Amino acid sequence: MLFDTHAHYDFEQFNEDREALISSLNENNISLVLNVGSDMRGSYASVVLSKKYPFIYASVGVHPHSASEMTDNDLILLEKLSANEKVVAIGEIGLDYHYEHSPKDIQKKRFKDQLDLATKINKPVIIHCREATEDCMNIIRKSTAKGVFHCFSGSLEMAKQLIELGFYISFTGVITFSNAKKFDEIIKWLPLEKIFIETDCPYLAPEPFRGKRNSSLYVYRVAEKIAQIKGITFEDVANITKQNAMKFFNINKN
Repeated sequence: MLFDTHAHYDFEQFNEDREALISSLNENNISLVLNVGSDMRGSYASVVLSKKYPFIYASVGVHPHSASEMTDNDLILLEKLSANEKVVAIGEIGLDYHYEHSPKDIQKKRFKDQLDLATKINKPVIIHCREATEDCMNIIRKSTAKGVFHCFSGSLEMAKQLIELGFYISFTGVITFSNAKKFDEIIKWLPLEKIFIETDCPYLAPEPFRGKRNSSLYVYRVAEKIAQIKGITFEDVANITKQNAMKFFNINKN
């Protein structure tokens, strides 16, 4: 049974079949899903989903794309939302200099604000970092918050630094792409006990489903690829990454 640690079932791509798809997950070996907030609307929607489905948990936070829309009052609202027992993290938060939908200085301010919130309420963070490695690393080094770098796209050296800082690293279907060979070296080096698996659905469907809408039904391909790279069994990857995430997010389920 697999744990998809990063999904966005509140997104409009699932409007036509959301309930049917989510209801099919358990019978397809998906035992847990973390629905991740990316703005205030998505944070509220994630909590609603977590209340509706026992196996769905939620995180709340504002993605760097939406940082310029975030207000100080939103921090108060996020703290209130995080008091829900199904909310296990603050995220996704971070920096994105690829699109720069929000100015860099605002991204950095709201990243720091949400790291401070996570520290205050003693919850981990889910970090989005795209083409902003230096600033991301500088900011997290000054924070006591701990978390996971989702959809990891960095270097082996960055991975080593993150492990030293106590962070986890999560991989998506990108690692199955033919042009993603750099991940082989990173995954070989990483201790399996520091790895999560995710889909980031509806985006980043793995091979051979690339280009289609992604869902948790495809997270097994990420586990298969990690097993292949490490020369271990699929079952070991599925079980250990699930236990890693359950412990990290403080989820206690059989």
